[in-house]
Amino acid sequence: MTPKPVKGTRRLTRLALLTAIALTIFMAEAQLPPPIPVPGVKLGLANIVTLYTVFALGPGDALLMLTARVFLGAVFAGQMMTLLYSGLGGLFAWCAMVGLRKVFPPKKLWLCSPIAAVFHNLGQLLAAAAVLRSWAVMAYLPYLLLAGLAAGLLTGLAAQFLLERLKQIPMQ
Repeated sequence: MTPKPVKGTRRLTRLALLTAIALTIFMAEAQLPPPIPVPGVKLGLANIVTLYTVFALGPGDALLMLTARVFLGAVFAGQMMTLLYSGLGGLFAWCAMVGLRKVFPPKKLWLCSPIAAVFHNLGQLLAAAAVLRSWAVMAYLPYLLLAGLAAGLLTGLAAQFLLERLKQIPMQ
């Protein structure tokens, strides 16, 4: 399923490039108004890169890239709470993607994304509940589930397209 692992400088360069792309998308999306007026709802376009990385390079490289993107995104945005929310949400989504990767072939990547987006939202809500010390934030769950499914489908289709296109480019 995963191609032969790339080692050394080539691997590091690839991960740095993917992290830079994901971070750029994350920062650009942060400048956009929310698609709907519900706290925590965004498109999650940087997750296109994470999905691609999980399926093309493997879970370990995806976790490294995700961790770097979340940390640098929090630093560049100047909002360290982003580290907690995006970190826990990203970890939940990564776990879902890794589990689903074993079930769905790369041709069905787009099906993994909505499920991973729901797990991302669940992770963020759990982080918010811990920070606020209240389960009241779970009232947002139905809205975030619907938004996560819709945004996840969009990002999943984009990641599927990216994976198919980049397979055509020799990476040696």
